[in-house]
Amino acid sequence: MISALILDKDGTLFDFTATWSGWARAALRDLSGGDTALADRLAAAIRFDPDSGQFDPASTVIAGTTAEVAAELAPFLTGWEVPALADRLNALSADAVQVPAVDLPQVLGALRGRGLRLGLATNDSEAAARAHLAAAKVMDLFDFVAGYDSGHGAKPGPGQLSAFAAAQGLSPGRVAMVGDSLHDAAAARAAGMAAVGVLTGVAPRAVLAPAFDVVLPDIGGLPGWLDSRA
Repeated sequence: MISALILDKDGTLFDFTATWSGWARAALRDLSGGDTALADRLAAAIRFDPDSGQFDPASTVIAGTTAEVAAELAPFLTGWEVPALADRLNALSADAVQVPAVDLPQVLGALRGRGLRLGLATNDSEAAARAHLAAAKVMDLFDFVAGYDSGHGAKPGPGQLSAFAAAQGLSPGRVAMVGDSLHDAAAARAAGMAAVGVLTGVAPRAVLAPAFDVVLPDIGGLPGWLDSRA
Protein backbone atom coordinates (compact mmCIF):
# COMPACT_ATOMS: atom_id res chain seq x y z
CA MET A 1 0.00 0.00 0.00
CA ILE A 2 1.37 3.42 -0.99
CA SER A 3 1.36 5.78 1.98
CA ALA A 4 3.54 8.57 0.57
CA LEU A 5 4.58 10.19 -2.69
CA ILE A 6 7.82 11.99 -3.37
CA LEU A 7 7.53 14.17 -6.43
CA ASP A 8 10.00 15.78 -8.77
CA LYS A 9 9.44 19.50 -9.39
CA ASP A 10 10.33 20.62 -12.92
CA GLY A 11 8.37 18.69 -15.53
CA THR A 12 6.22 17.08 -12.85
CA LEU A 13 4.57 19.74 -10.72
CA PHE A 14 5.34 22.40 -13.31
CA ASP A 15 5.26 22.09 -17.09
CA PHE A 16 8.92 22.01 -18.07
CA THR A 17 8.98 23.77 -21.44
CA ALA A 18 6.36 26.38 -20.53
CA THR A 19 8.35 27.29 -17.41
CA TRP A 20 11.99 26.98 -18.32
CA SER A 21 12.10 28.27 -21.90
CA GLY A 22 11.41 31.80 -20.68
CA TRP A 23 13.87 31.39 -17.83
CA ALA A 24 16.60 30.17 -20.17
CA ARG A 25 16.20 33.14 -22.51
CA ALA A 26 16.33 35.56 -19.57
CA ALA A 27 19.32 33.81 -17.97
CA LEU A 28 21.27 33.84 -21.23
CA ARG A 29 20.59 37.58 -21.64
CA ASP A 30 21.72 38.18 -18.07
CA LEU A 31 24.94 36.19 -18.37
CA SER A 32 25.87 37.42 -21.84
CA GLY A 33 25.31 41.07 -21.03
CA GLY A 34 23.50 41.49 -24.32
CA ASP A 35 26.28 39.92 -26.43
CA THR A 36 24.21 37.94 -28.95
CA ALA A 37 27.08 35.78 -30.15
CA LEU A 38 27.96 34.84 -26.55
CA ALA A 39 24.31 34.12 -25.76
CA ASP A 40 24.22 31.74 -28.72
CA ARG A 41 27.31 29.91 -27.49
CA LEU A 42 25.82 29.61 -24.01
CA ALA A 43 22.57 28.29 -25.45
CA ALA A 44 24.46 25.67 -27.45
CA ALA A 45 26.37 24.62 -24.31
CA ILE A 46 23.12 23.77 -22.51
CA ARG A 47 21.45 22.40 -25.66
CA PHE A 48 18.73 25.03 -25.81
CA ASP A 49 17.22 26.55 -28.96
CA PRO A 50 16.19 30.13 -28.10
CA ASP A 51 14.13 30.47 -31.29
CA SER A 52 11.88 27.47 -30.70
CA GLY A 53 12.15 27.51 -26.90
CA GLN A 54 12.92 23.80 -26.94
CA PHE A 55 15.55 21.93 -24.94
CA ASP A 56 17.32 18.92 -26.39
CA PRO A 57 16.21 15.88 -24.33
CA ALA A 58 19.88 15.44 -23.35
CA SER A 59 20.17 18.98 -21.93
CA THR A 60 21.63 19.13 -18.44
CA VAL A 61 18.98 21.72 -17.56
CA ILE A 62 16.31 19.01 -17.68
CA ALA A 63 17.57 16.67 -15.00
CA GLY A 64 20.97 17.96 -13.87
CA THR A 65 21.87 20.07 -10.86
CA THR A 66 22.43 23.81 -11.00
CA ALA A 67 26.13 23.18 -10.37
CA GLU A 68 26.27 20.87 -13.40
CA VAL A 69 24.63 23.53 -15.58
CA ALA A 70 27.08 26.12 -14.26
CA ALA A 71 29.99 23.84 -15.13
CA GLU A 72 28.82 23.74 -18.74
CA LEU A 73 28.46 27.52 -18.97
CA ALA A 74 31.55 28.66 -17.03
CA PRO A 75 34.13 27.98 -19.81
CA PHE A 76 32.42 30.61 -21.97
CA LEU A 77 32.22 33.30 -19.27
CA THR A 78 35.22 35.38 -18.26
CA GLY A 79 35.62 35.91 -14.53
CA TRP A 80 33.07 33.33 -13.40
CA GLU A 81 33.96 30.34 -11.25
CA VAL A 82 31.48 27.48 -11.12
CA PRO A 83 30.33 27.99 -7.49
CA ALA A 84 29.60 31.69 -8.00
CA LEU A 85 27.90 31.00 -11.32
CA ALA A 86 25.76 28.31 -9.69
CA ASP A 87 24.74 30.85 -7.05
CA ARG A 88 23.72 33.29 -9.80
CA LEU A 89 21.72 30.61 -11.60
CA ASN A 90 20.03 29.65 -8.33
CA ALA A 91 19.01 33.27 -7.78
CA LEU A 92 17.63 33.50 -11.31
CA SER A 93 15.87 30.15 -10.86
CA ALA A 94 14.13 31.25 -7.68
CA ASP A 95 12.53 34.12 -9.63
CA ALA A 96 11.44 31.94 -12.57
CA VAL A 97 7.69 32.11 -13.18
CA GLN A 98 6.40 28.57 -12.80
CA VAL A 99 3.60 27.22 -15.01
CA PRO A 100 1.73 24.50 -13.08
CA ALA A 101 1.13 21.27 -14.97
CA VAL A 102 -2.26 20.91 -13.26
CA ASP A 103 -4.30 22.73 -10.60
CA LEU A 104 -1.72 22.02 -7.90
CA PRO A 105 -3.72 23.07 -4.80
CA GLN A 106 -6.63 20.89 -5.94
CA VAL A 107 -4.63 17.83 -7.00
CA LEU A 108 -2.12 17.86 -4.16
CA GLY A 109 -4.82 18.76 -1.66
CA ALA A 110 -6.83 15.74 -2.79
CA LEU A 111 -3.80 13.51 -2.34
CA ARG A 112 -3.27 14.87 1.16
CA GLY A 113 -6.97 14.30 1.79
CA ARG A 114 -6.33 10.60 1.20
CA GLY A 115 -3.86 10.65 4.07
CA LEU A 116 -0.76 10.56 1.87
CA ARG A 117 2.47 12.19 2.96
CA LEU A 118 4.07 14.34 0.24
CA GLY A 119 7.73 15.08 -0.40
CA LEU A 120 9.66 16.94 -3.08
CA ALA A 121 12.97 15.79 -4.55
CA THR A 122 14.57 18.12 -7.08
CA ASN A 123 17.96 18.74 -8.62
CA ASP A 124 17.22 22.46 -8.31
CA SER A 125 18.31 24.17 -5.09
CA GLU A 126 16.19 23.74 -1.99
CA ALA A 127 15.69 27.50 -1.65
CA ALA A 128 14.40 27.80 -5.23
CA ALA A 129 12.13 24.79 -4.71
CA ARG A 130 10.61 26.29 -1.59
CA ALA A 131 10.11 29.61 -3.38
CA HIS A 132 8.34 27.89 -6.26
CA LEU A 133 6.08 25.86 -3.97
CA ALA A 134 5.21 28.96 -1.95
CA ALA A 135 4.39 30.92 -5.11
CA ALA A 136 2.09 28.08 -6.21
CA LYS A 137 0.44 28.14 -2.76
CA VAL A 138 1.24 24.50 -2.00
CA MET A 139 4.23 24.73 0.34
CA ASP A 140 2.09 23.79 3.33
CA LEU A 141 1.06 20.52 1.65
CA PHE A 142 4.60 19.12 1.70
CA ASP A 143 6.15 17.25 4.60
CA PHE A 144 9.65 17.25 3.09
CA VAL A 145 11.59 19.30 0.52
CA ALA A 146 15.07 18.42 -0.73
CA GLY A 147 17.25 19.98 -3.40
CA TYR A 148 20.66 18.95 -4.67
CA ASP A 149 22.19 21.12 -1.95
CA SER A 150 20.18 19.75 1.01
CA GLY A 151 22.78 17.20 2.06
CA HIS A 152 21.18 14.07 0.59
CA GLY A 153 22.88 14.12 -2.81
CA ALA A 154 21.18 14.54 -6.17
CA LYS A 155 19.18 12.28 -8.46
CA PRO A 156 19.73 9.73 -9.96
CA GLY A 157 21.13 8.81 -6.56
CA PRO A 158 18.57 7.63 -3.99
CA GLY A 159 19.59 9.92 -1.12
CA GLN A 160 16.73 12.41 -1.27
CA LEU A 161 14.15 9.63 -1.59
CA SER A 162 15.62 7.54 1.20
CA ALA A 163 15.79 10.58 3.49
CA PHE A 164 12.08 11.24 2.87
CA ALA A 165 11.08 7.67 3.67
CA ALA A 166 13.18 7.72 6.83
CA ALA A 167 11.74 11.07 7.92
CA GLN A 168 8.21 9.69 7.57
CA GLY A 169 9.05 6.41 9.27
CA LEU A 170 8.08 4.42 6.18
CA SER A 171 9.67 1.51 4.37
CA PRO A 172 10.65 2.35 0.76
CA GLY A 173 8.04 -0.09 -0.54
CA ARG A 174 5.29 2.18 0.79
CA VAL A 175 6.55 5.21 -1.16
CA ALA A 176 6.22 6.03 -4.86
CA MET A 177 8.51 8.42 -6.74
CA VAL A 178 6.78 10.57 -9.37
CA GLY A 179 8.86 12.21 -12.07
CA ASP A 180 9.37 13.02 -15.72
CA SER A 181 12.92 11.85 -16.42
CA LEU A 182 15.06 8.75 -16.40
CA HIS A 183 16.96 10.28 -13.47
CA ASP A 184 13.72 10.03 -11.47
CA ALA A 185 13.19 6.40 -12.44
CA ALA A 186 16.77 5.50 -11.57
CA ALA A 187 16.48 7.20 -8.17
CA ALA A 188 13.26 5.31 -7.46
CA ARG A 189 14.81 1.96 -8.37
CA ALA A 190 17.91 2.66 -6.29
CA ALA A 191 15.73 3.59 -3.30
CA GLY A 192 13.48 0.53 -3.67
CA MET A 193 10.37 2.57 -4.48
CA ALA A 194 7.62 2.38 -7.09
CA ALA A 195 8.25 4.65 -10.07
CA VAL A 196 5.51 6.73 -11.71
CA GLY A 197 6.31 8.71 -14.85
CA VAL A 198 4.46 11.77 -16.19
CA LEU A 199 4.50 13.40 -19.62
CA THR A 200 4.69 17.04 -18.56
CA GLY A 201 8.45 17.14 -19.08
CA VAL A 202 10.46 16.74 -22.27
CA ALA A 203 10.80 12.95 -22.51
CA PRO A 204 8.10 11.12 -24.53
CA ARG A 205 6.22 8.03 -23.42
CA ALA A 206 8.42 5.76 -25.55
CA VAL A 207 11.48 6.83 -23.53
CA LEU A 208 9.84 6.71 -20.12
CA ALA A 209 7.70 3.57 -20.37
CA PRO A 210 10.52 1.00 -20.13
CA ALA A 211 11.89 2.64 -16.98
CA PHE A 212 8.71 3.36 -14.99
CA ASP A 213 6.01 1.13 -13.54
CA VAL A 214 3.37 3.34 -15.17
CA VAL A 215 3.37 6.55 -17.24
CA LEU A 216 0.53 9.05 -16.71
CA PRO A 217 -0.34 12.17 -18.71
CA ASP A 218 0.19 14.29 -15.59
CA ILE A 219 -0.05 14.05 -11.81
CA GLY A 220 -3.82 14.45 -12.04
CA GLY A 221 -3.84 10.74 -12.86
CA LEU A 222 -2.32 9.74 -9.52
CA PRO A 223 -5.63 9.11 -7.67
CA GLY A 224 -6.77 6.71 -10.39
CA TRP A 225 -3.43 4.90 -10.32
CA LEU A 226 -3.59 4.59 -6.55
CA ASP A 227 -7.15 3.24 -6.77
CA SER A 228 -6.02 0.65 -9.32
CA ARG A 229 -3.54 -0.71 -6.76
CA ALA A 230 -6.09 -0.99 -3.97
